[in-house]
Amino acid sequence: MNFRKGKGREEPEINLIPFIDVLLVILIFLMVTTTYSRFTELQITLPTADAEKAQDTKPNQINIGIDAQGRYKINDQAVSFLDTATLADDLKKAAAALDEGKTGVRPDPIVIINADRATTHQSVIDVLEAARIAGMAKVTFAAQASSPK
Repeated sequence: MNFRKGKGREEPEINLIPFIDVLLVILIFLMVTTTYSRFTELQITLPTADAEKAQDTKPNQINIGIDAQGRYKINDQAVSFLDTATLADDLKKAAAALDEGKTGVRPDPIVIINADRATTHQSVIDVLEAARIAGMAKVTFAAQASSPK
């Protein structure tokens, strides 16, 4: 019995839409379940500066030294650290001392932090916070020149 009289045989088609849906679900599953490697320990080697020595010192610089024990010096004068507000006051006094006998108009001083390599991170952050409180936006770090090889 031939129930299909006069009709030709239809060519079978592959429906791609369900196939794409399945691939997208697999892709999402792989993206969600992928684990990324994490570094639990970083090996850090701090850089050294290879720049030439500065020609002259500018009069609007404030040098802050921090030793390994956390003692502070502002322009080679020891200061006692109670909190960042008192250190900010000491920075303001040092900035005012830069302008003694002058016109009263001076550019913002540059704060140069000379920290020992064994200094705690918190000591350096305290100086940065004190400079922010004192309104000194120009802060830089001093680096030791690399030894010739």
